[in-house]
This record gives sequence, C-alpha cells and structure tokens, in this order.
Amino acid sequence: MALASAIFLLAICVAALLAPVLSGHSYDAQEVDLRLIPPAWSHLMGTDSLGRDLFSRILHGARASMSVGIITALVSMFVGTLYGAVSGYLGGWLDGFLMRIVDIVYIFPSLLLAILIMVAVGHGLFGIILALSLVGWVNQARLVRGQVLQLRELPHVEAARALGVPGMRIVLRHVLPLVWGPLIVSLTFQIPTNIMSESFLSFIGLGLQPPLSSWGTLANEGWRGMSSHPHLMIFPGLVISGTMLAFQFLGDGLRDWLDPQTR
Repeated sequence: MALASAIFLLAICVAALLAPVLSGHSYDAQEVDLRLIPPAWSHLMGTDSLGRDLFSRILHGARASMSVGIITALVSMFVGTLYGAVSGYLGGWLDGFLMRIVDIVYIFPSLLLAILIMVAVGHGLFGIILALSLVGWVNQARLVRGQVLQLRELPHVEAARALGVPGMRIVLRHVLPLVWGPLIVSLTFQIPTNIMSESFLSFIGLGLQPPLSSWGTLANEGWRGMSSHPHLMIFPGLVISGTMLAFQFLGDGLRDWLDPQTR
C-alpha cells in the first residue's frame, strides 16, 4: 500500500506539471453553451457553471494544493528542527524559555491563527504558505526536542563533547542524522494536514481567488450545486480524499521501514 500510494502521489505531481498537455482544455476558458454538462468524452469530469473544464481545473488546482502542502511542510520542518534541536541540546533555562513560547503558540487553534495571519498579510498563495508555515512548526519543534533530549546522552555525543567539539557541529554531525527517520515520517503526515488546511481556507473564501483554482476553491464552487450537479463536488472530493489516504499509507510504510525494531 505504501508503494502504491507513492506511485499515486507521483502520478498526481506529474499530472499537475503536465496539466496543459493532459487536459486538452484551458483551466479558465469559458464555454457558456457547455455549462454544467455531466462527464463525457469531450469533458472527462464535466464542466462547471461557467463552462470551464473541471478536469483541467483539478489538474491545475493540484499545482496550488500540492505546492502549498509540500512547501509549508518543508519550511515548518526546517524551522521546527532548528528550534527544537537548539532547545533540546542546550537545555537549562533556555530550553524552558523556548518551550514556553511553543506552548503559547500551541494553545491557539491553528486554523484560527492562520486566518488571523492571512487577514494581516493578505490572501493568495503567498499568504496561505506564510500562514501555514508559521503555525505548523511547533509540532516539529516538540518532536525534535524530545528526540534530541534522548540522543544527547549517547556515548558518542558525550565523547565529542569531551573532546571539545563545538556544540553546533555535534548537533549537525552526530545528533540530527539520527532524527531524520521520525522527521521524514512526520513530514508525510504534515503535508496532507497542510493540504487539508489550504482546502479549508480556500473553501471559506480566504484562499486563491478565481480564475485561479485549488482543490479547496473547486469544492467551494461545487457544494452549492451538489444536489443538481453532483459531479462538481464528487470529483474534487475524491481527489482530496485519495491524496489524504495516500499520504497516510505512505507515512505508515515509511515508519515501519525506518524503525529498526519493526524490521
């Protein structure tokens, strides 16, 4: 299942990159005489209320949704890893101070905090990426700190400290390489969480604005006519659900593969 999920996610990314070639239609071309037609050979997933090809819009929406999920997860991982490694390795009063900051950020609902950030910096792709990055690093920081607190007591780390090796070099050369396994697994769970958050923000109108599309904007456009034209909601919902499920299976597979006890 993990391998099949990886192939599925790779296919989604390739299809998003080749969207103009695969779809055969422009994502913003309006054909008023072909409004709200059901799936057919000419339009594989039908058309929306403005006559735009839904298949093309889903492929182009994958660019925005996958980009937001991957970029924000990588930024959160970088910031959280650096923050948690410094806090866990140095310890003492600095660790307590840094973790209190994490606790303060953690008590706020992440989506509410993201909405407040987007209201301050503006809507659009940049606002979504910045907002989700600023609220997603705290989980990574707590994970890395817990790992570093255990790893800093290992014999080879204590030996490097006794030899006078600088602390930053110890962290980069002897501690962080042992944290990559849990970090990669956490990354595979963080990406779908960010995709779902972006979809929700776009669904409530705080994401990308027309004619640009993401999976969330397509779901927002589709739920209004779901009773009379269900294909407008079914296809975006299936793509979002399938991507979420694929990332979950991939994360489970990586966790088992990277765990020496499981192997």
